[in-house]
Amino acid sequence: MAQFGFENDIHSILKLDMPITNAPMARWQRKASSSNTSALSGLSPGKSANVSLSSSKTPSKTPGKNKKQTPSKMGGDRFIPTRNSKQMDVASFLLTKENEPMDTNNTAGTSESQKAWSMSLNGYNIEDAKILHLGGKPLNAPEGYQNNLKVLYSQGATPASVKKSRYISSTPDRILDAPELRNDFYLNLLDWSSRNILAVALHNSVYLWDATQGDITLLMKMEREEDYICSLSWTKEGSYLAIGTSDCKVQLWDVENQKRLRSMASHTARVGSLSWNDHVLSSGSRSGHIHHHDVRVADHHIFTLNGHSQEVCGLKWSPDGRYLASGGNDNLVCVWPRVQEGSASNESQSVRCWSEHQGAVKALAWCPWQPNILASGGGTSDRHIRIWNVNSGSCISSLDTQSQISSLVFAPNYKELVSAHGYAHNNVVIWKYPSLTRVADLNGHEDRVLSLTLSPDCSTVATVAGDETIRLWKSFEVDPVKKKAKERMVKSTSSVIHQSIR
Repeated sequence: MAQFGFENDIHSILKLDMPITNAPMARWQRKASSSNTSALSGLSPGKSANVSLSSSKTPSKTPGKNKKQTPSKMGGDRFIPTRNSKQMDVASFLLTKENEPMDTNNTAGTSESQKAWSMSLNGYNIEDAKILHLGGKPLNAPEGYQNNLKVLYSQGATPASVKKSRYISSTPDRILDAPELRNDFYLNLLDWSSRNILAVALHNSVYLWDATQGDITLLMKMEREEDYICSLSWTKEGSYLAIGTSDCKVQLWDVENQKRLRSMASHTARVGSLSWNDHVLSSGSRSGHIHHHDVRVADHHIFTLNGHSQEVCGLKWSPDGRYLASGGNDNLVCVWPRVQEGSASNESQSVRCWSEHQGAVKALAWCPWQPNILASGGGTSDRHIRIWNVNSGSCISSLDTQSQISSLVFAPNYKELVSAHGYAHNNVVIWKYPSLTRVADLNGHEDRVLSLTLSPDCSTVATVAGDETIRLWKSFEVDPVKKKAKERMVKSTSSVIHQSIR
């Protein structure tokens, strides 16, 4: 039996149909083994996975070997925000909460407890959270890095483009009621003092509005119901107010003590216009006469000016006190010299008298920065603004406004001229001086604008109209930077003057 077993073993060996365990590895097995090893090594970090599975052809260069990789050095000019899932959950919660109705029964204690829970759970108050929050800080660019687009997107504006256009509101800053205001074109019922107090005449009473505090005071009321106030004018210091009345008198009031100082009678008709020049008060009457009153003396009436044949409805002293301009219902504009102290004559001749206007001249305004320039405006049948040079007597410019002109004032902050209009536009217009190009229209009054006056800081113009309202237009506010520079310049100038006086 053993012999048969040995023969079977010899026979099976000779047949070669069994695996040879100790023989060297076949070539095809070596190929399969090497390919599997390279595939596994490509998945490991830091090694290239782009190795060819075919070993029949060895590539000259490994594909992907020269591929540009993201630099490990942190930098660049891009900022990529990081948002985690927690932030997105908070954003979703806040957006959902906006659509929920407000809980009116929420007490202060509940609110505090919710805040405490939010602080403990989230680390911050959910009420102060933002819907999108950018986490992390932007990285600084590497040293020496230059961004070529920075010039394009962050270049400073050139001086020409820095100049900002001024905004002028088309709506009034404030509206005040003026019941029982007398709708009379020829009267001057509004004036603003240097102490920021606005005086307005309502029928037979005078009211004061403190623009700083907002207080309203009744200064005086005429005794007879049929009498009425015709004109108002503050002194330069703002302490005293002159009042012209329909009973031919001029009253002088101490505003601080609310006391009438004196009542001056010299006219034979109502006093519709007033203007101060230091201690001399000039008054214009419906009779066409202009009287000068020295308020310091008992015999106050010192001069009479006869140049108008009808009511004097406009009266203005020049800023330097050299000339008095008067306008009348006879369409004349007259310029009178200053009153000479100790003059023997009780009358004076006009320096200029212009008759170019075709309507009543109530609107008069002297230019603050050019004392020899006078602006005048005509009534319904004229509608022209005319600019006069008092020294030469010539009309510098003329403009048809297509509307009755009731009042004029120069606004020095922007060197502009402001006009108030009656029929047919019933508005206020701002003109650039000296070109007289239209800057803005201020609309809102429902009846003709009777008068306008400028605030002491020259930033606001007040208008009063037949619709029984006073409207304040804040159209001339100065840029704070320019205002400070101007104040510094004024201070330096004043210090030089004081030094020269010493």
